Parts: sequence; structure tokens; C-alpha cells
Amino acid sequence: MSTRSAVRQDRLDATFTALADPTRRAMVARLAAGDATVNELAAPFDLTLPGISKHLKVLERCGLISRSRRAQFRPCHLEWDALDSAVSWLEDNRRVWAERFDKLDEHLAVIQQRSGGPEGSTDE
Repeated sequence: MSTRSAVRQDRLDATFTALADPTRRAMVARLAAGDATVNELAAPFDLTLPGISKHLKVLERCGLISRSRRAQFRPCHLEWDALDSAVSWLEDNRRVWAERFDKLDEHLAVIQQRSGGPEGSTDE
């Protein structure tokens, strides 16, 4: 595996780890609607601001969000490219598994035809 591929894999691992948490998924969903401040992201949760900050750091480290500065505010922004990488990986693997299941269905149909029915039994 090349260094570039390993880095890409590490980022993908970090992305899925970040998205494994329901609080962070909710934050990502909120940011899909537009930029938000930390307080706006924290509002629906019964967490302290330091707890919210930890979640945001996880999202930021894996590249799913970035923060900018607007006057005294530091709005969070969803980085679509990082999310697109995860979606692309999911779509690629979904396609592979769909093909495998199609082949398995075909194979099972052949076996059923040879055995005389869906249960493998013949009427006696």
C-alpha cells in the first residue's frame, strides 16, 4: 500500500469513527443545512460546552468540519469533500456486494433447479 493510499485509508477510518457517534452524526446533519456556531450546535444536546468541543475536535481532526472566524464568532462548516470520500467508499462497496449477492442468487437458483424445487425436495 502506498503512503498516499495509507493516508487516505487513515482519513477514511477516522471519518467512520467520527460518524459512529450519534451526537457527531447529528452535528454533521445540522451543518449540512449551513454553517453554525458552537452554541447553535450545542443547543439540542444535554452536554457541557467542553463536551461539545471534544466532539467538534474529533470532526475537525478527520476533516469533516472546519472552523473560521467571523468577528467574535467561530462558525463551523461542513467539509463536503471529506463526506464525499466516505460516500464514495460506501457506494463502491455497495456495488461490489450487490454484484456478489446477484451471483449468489444465480448460483442458488441453479442449485434449486437441479434439486427439483426451492426446498431441495421432490414430490414423492
